[in-house]
Order: sequence, then structure tokens, then C-alpha cells
Amino acid sequence: MNSIWTETAKMPKFKPLEGEVHTDVLIIGGGITGLLCAHFLEKSGVEYLLVEGRTICSGITKNTTAKITAQHGLIYSDLLKNAGPERARMYLEANLKAVENYYELCQNIDCDFEERTNYVYSTVDRHKLEQETDALEKIGYSPLFQEKANLPIATVGAVGFTRQAQFHPLKFLAAIAQGLKIHEHTFVTKLSEDTAVTENARITFQRVIFATHFPIDNKHGLYFLKMYQHRSYVIALENAASITEMYVDEDKKGLSFRNYGELLLMGGGAHRTGKRGGDWQELREYAAKYYPQAKERYCWATQDCIPLDNVPYIGLYAKSMPQCFVATGYHKWGMSTAMTAAMLLTDRILGRDNPHSEVFCPSRSIWKPQLLINCAESAVNLLTPTTRRCPHLGCALKWNEAEHSWDCSCHGSRFDVQGGLIDNPANGDWKGPKK
Repeated sequence: MNSIWTETAKMPKFKPLEGEVHTDVLIIGGGITGLLCAHFLEKSGVEYLLVEGRTICSGITKNTTAKITAQHGLIYSDLLKNAGPERARMYLEANLKAVENYYELCQNIDCDFEERTNYVYSTVDRHKLEQETDALEKIGYSPLFQEKANLPIATVGAVGFTRQAQFHPLKFLAAIAQGLKIHEHTFVTKLSEDTAVTENARITFQRVIFATHFPIDNKHGLYFLKMYQHRSYVIALENAASITEMYVDEDKKGLSFRNYGELLLMGGGAHRTGKRGGDWQELREYAAKYYPQAKERYCWATQDCIPLDNVPYIGLYAKSMPQCFVATGYHKWGMSTAMTAAMLLTDRILGRDNPHSEVFCPSRSIWKPQLLINCAESAVNLLTPTTRRCPHLGCALKWNEAEHSWDCSCHGSRFDVQGGLIDNPANGDWKGPKK
């Protein structure tokens, strides 16, 4: 169940860190966010070090659908209503800038980069699309409106952003990583105010960036309450009708489409981690119905951190940790958001003002309806009687039949059948009884 990206890219290798070292900035996490932060710090002449517990891009980054877009579902009508026009505009500008940065960086990188229009469609609610169009126009962006999406399923329209893109993320990151100060197989086991300890090294630092997908420090920031994790699935189909643009349903349980060469990538089957969902079976049923001649070549799954208000947390980890920075809660839009995070955090490290930082502030109000849902889910799972419990905060683990893993619906940690950690925020293996 490797992604097409894993199967068609060769990543560079880096040695584990040993001994005692000092750096100005420590980056923990070698996915796309950590690598882009390292890239910009390298260009700026800042002393840094990136450590990755496994190998670079071996986590969530390798399982993306790799769409580069500032259009994150129907987020702008929601932002305009709940955050106001200024913050909605900040969010739009930051992500449009991120897309342009990819255009610039990918000019000299062979990563199958292609310009595309991105569309968000609906199968049932045209009014939502019209509201989004109106919201975008109010904050200064003129979207396209497609009366009938170029899809095999019936739609009531689609809202589009031009000059977006798609690419091969691991080919891009393999090139970006060349020459950066990276150490793989360097798992941080202990972290204090200015020191990180790994199996064979001790790192002192002045500032730290947590680029670990889900933050690993539970004592500050309340990220275990401010987020939950959501799984979704992808199949790559051969001999399916080509879709020339990128599409995603406004409904989180809907389908996503893009082409990669001769293959159609179709995503969906989504559900909260630790819960039941459609997984690959749902996608295969769609494929059998709409692409009966197609053959499945690849299948994979991914996991996304969902914030309380659909806006990522990028900036100061917590007010009590003035030298620590975080980037998390990407809400399924990791490619553009990782670039946004790298730009924002580099500016913070360099002491530069960034006009878009306010909208992503991690310490903004947590009083959102999703907070109650997250708290209720945690309470139920903490009280569920079972010996199989997550080492993160003690929630009950549920068996994931589709992927043969033990999953936590509180915060999204996942473990293989032997108890080995697959996905954080747990910071180690599960030692309980096996299936």
C-alpha cells in the first residue's frame, strides 16, 4: 500500500546524529514543512539542524494527493462570516503567495510540475458555491464558476481558482533536501527548554520548530484538545478517463480527483481516525461504477490534523514557550500550508514582520463547537474499558480492519499489529497486548 510517489522517487539518505552539538534553530520533523523551513533558513544563512526520527518524507508527506492550491474547500465564506474580511484576505494572500513560491522553486526541479485550475464542486448544494463565489469577490479574488464539472458524477456546479498546480512531491523534496543539514534516524526522546536528547546525541539550541505533523509536547498549547485527526484514502486507476483539472467535493466525505500522467488519482472514503469509514472499498465501488474498464495500480491512505476553526496553527507554540514554534492543523491542504508555514516561521526566526501571521496564530480563541466534540470523544474513549490503550494520553485503541492497525480516535495515534508506532502524537511504541 505504498503511494505512487514512494514507488517512483529515490530519496537522499542522511546519517544519524552523534555526540554533543549546538545549533541556533533545531527543526524536529523531516516532512515537507521541516524541509522547506530548512531550505529557507539555509538560504538566509541561519544556523540550523533538522532531525528526523525515521527517514525524511516517510510520514504523512509521502501520502498526499499533491495538489498545490490556495482553494481549501469552501473556506472563504466561512472565514468572511466568522473572522471578518481582513483575516479572510490574509488567509487568501498567504496561500496565493505559497502557490507562487512553488512556481518559482519548481522552475529548475524535475518534479512533474504542471499548472492546473483547481475546482471545488458540490453534488447537492449550489447555494454554498454561490456564497463562496460572493465571499471571494468581496475579498478581492475573482473565481471561475463552472456550471457542470468535468466529472463522471452529477454536480450542481464548481468554483475554480486558476494558476494552481500539481506535482510529484517526493521528486521535489528530494531535490530540496540536497545539501541541507539533516540527520535521519535521530529520534528525540527527551526535550527541555534548550536541549533535545536522542539515542546517540545531545543537542542544545536557542530556538526550535516543531514540524512533526501533530505536536509532541502535551504540556503546552492544548493541541490535543484543539485538533483531531482524519483519515482518507486514494486509489490510482489505469485506463480511466482523463480529468484535465483538479477537483474536490465541498463535502468532507466526497471525492477528490486529479491525474498523474496516465493515471487517475481518486480520493475519498474519509472518516475520523479510530472510527469506521468508507476507506478503499468505497472508492473501489465508485471506480467499478464510473470507470468499469479501469485497473487499480496503487492504493494508499493519509491522515490530516483538523483544527477547531479550519485554519492551521502556525507560529509561537505557546505563550509560555517564547523560543518554540509550531506548524500543524493543515486541514487536508498540506502542500500550500507547508509553504505558508515555512515562510511565516522563517520570518519569525529572522525577526521580520509578516502581514499574514495573525490569522494563523496558535493562541487564538479555542471556544468553537468542535472543541466540545473533541472533549466528548476523549471522555468516551478514556472511559472505554479495554487493555489496549494509547501511550499518548491513555485513550482506548480501536482495531482498523481495513489497514490492520490499532488506532486512537481521541488524537489519531496509530500502531501496527506488533505495537510499533505508525502515526503520532504518541512518542513511542505501544506495549500492550496484541490482536
